[in-house]
Amino acid sequence: MTLSNSRHAFRKVVWNSSTEMWCRLHEEAFMFFGGAPRTIRLDNLKEGVIKPDIYDPQINALYAKMLEHHSVIALPCRPYAPDLKGKVESAVGYTQETALKGRRFESIEEHNTFLAHWNDRWAATRIHGTTKQQVRAMFEQERPFLLPLPTTRFEYYRICQRTVHFDGYIEIDKAYYSAPPRCVGRKVIVHVGRLWLRILDPATHECLREFPIATRKGQRRTNEADRPKQTPPKVENVALRIAGAGPGCAAFARRLVEERGALALRALFGMLDLLRRYDADAVDRACLFASTSGIGSLRFIRTYLGHHSTPTKLKTEHRIIPEIETYTTHFTTLTQGATP
Repeated sequence: MTLSNSRHAFRKVVWNSSTEMWCRLHEEAFMFFGGAPRTIRLDNLKEGVIKPDIYDPQINALYAKMLEHHSVIALPCRPYAPDLKGKVESAVGYTQETALKGRRFESIEEHNTFLAHWNDRWAATRIHGTTKQQVRAMFEQERPFLLPLPTTRFEYYRICQRTVHFDGYIEIDKAYYSAPPRCVGRKVIVHVGRLWLRILDPATHECLREFPIATRKGQRRTNEADRPKQTPPKVENVALRIAGAGPGCAAFARRLVEERGALALRALFGMLDLLRRYDADAVDRACLFASTSGIGSLRFIRTYLGHHSTPTKLKTEHRIIPEIETYTTHFTTLTQGATP
């Protein structure tokens, strides 16, 4: 990063690039200068500009928020016009030809240590060929015009999209967060920070919900306003189907409905899947053990069955479907006399 007036520059080498790395390098540069410029000219790399356009460029959302935090305005160059930021391009060439040409480093840390020393002792003390003044002296004149740094650091977060499932939840890192009922089946924007998560409307970018990050896999974060006012009949019907497998299944299904209401539908479907894959008596014993132990987790039932039962094998006999030999006889009868 090169300051336009003084040509004082921040130089650092990184292994790879990402939107967060791009933003962190900007913050390091602002700290190095002791302030932030009012505007910044950048080319159209994806970390900064999602969609280049001479009139209406689409700035990367995280990058835009970071610049907004520092009160800086981004001015992307016209596509395929790197000469519009010729001062920083010249600084790159100057660094490569003067500081780095013919040098090898054992590590990237050694590389950056050398660059910092060279920048301070050589690049900043030189007489610039265009301005005919010392870079550091011009920077001291430019420093008062830089914007002061904010009192807090910018908090980084991931930006992703999710579709709200029919039970009203989205899934992030194997944990679940509730969204407003009107968003079911629709896509929403999700900001995932280190300690918080926000669900935003994709059209208006209004913050719909905010939650603390779940501390374990499978955990659910629910806003009370997202809970249905009454339990739909469908949930009760599924619970009745499960209750027919035994008293343990009935108690466990009833517990799920009492605790989660309509949101228990997904767990009830999981119960039906277990009854399909395991013997009903084994599932009933597992549910009875969970109910008496005060456990209302389908994950526990699944783990218990995995350790104490084996899935049922495919049936070779059925009261409606005839045996395979019957179909073989029919086929032979129909094809008798047919020529190959």
